[in-house]
Amino acid sequence: FGALLSSLLLLSHLLPPVYVLHSVTKSSFSLPDPLSAPKVHCWCSSYPNATLCTWPKPPHFPTTHYIATYSERHNQASTKECHLLPPGSSSSEKFWICQLPNLKLLTDYIINITAVHSGRSSSHLTSFMLEDIVKPDPPVDVRVSPTNNRKLLVEWSPPPTWTNLAIFPLKYQIIYQWENKGIRRSVNLGPYENTTVELKALTPGRPYLFQVCARELLGLGKCSDWSMPVKITIPRKRL
Repeated sequence: FGALLSSLLLLSHLLPPVYVLHSVTKSSFSLPDPLSAPKVHCWCSSYPNATLCTWPKPPHFPTTHYIATYSERHNQASTKECHLLPPGSSSSEKFWICQLPNLKLLTDYIINITAVHSGRSSSHLTSFMLEDIVKPDPPVDVRVSPTNNRKLLVEWSPPPTWTNLAIFPLKYQIIYQWENKGIRRSVNLGPYENTTVELKALTPGRPYLFQVCARELLGLGKCSDWSMPVKITIPRKRL
């Protein structure tokens, strides 16, 4: 028996410890509602000087405040605080805004947005390179007018927020839509480097919707959202 006891003691030292986990039911312990991490969207509306990150105001935690920092991926010891703008008082202004000024070109950045509420916190960590998130604002002052030979002249102005147009030009795409027997159809044209395009081969008497989007000339990032639509009907008679 003594030899058996010695063997059991030796075996107990060699085996890893065993832990028993006890489940806790909701009735015996109530956890607070989880504080979800903010869903952050970043874009550069004027390359390379205007970068914003936004996230929606949480509806269930109105007193939530945020800590927003960013750093270069290869120099995380040098962390900077983001300039935060809280949502406005109107019902349409439901987003927090983080301004990131003077980012370097061709550099990976890490941004950390931490939501804090009632002693709890939840973070969103993401990385980006400035060139990947370029997205201009939509073109403005879109005008569509018929000419005297049944063509359409489409004109627009660059987004005023794109401040380095001479150094970083834009290119543009046009989309026009119409309905034929209840089916919506569309044609996408471009890219164009000018802000004036003459179109032909459109059907007289048919209403069309025209919109324009802008993108950095070398193709960085994405095209802007489409501009506000302009509706026009091709005259049946020559002007």
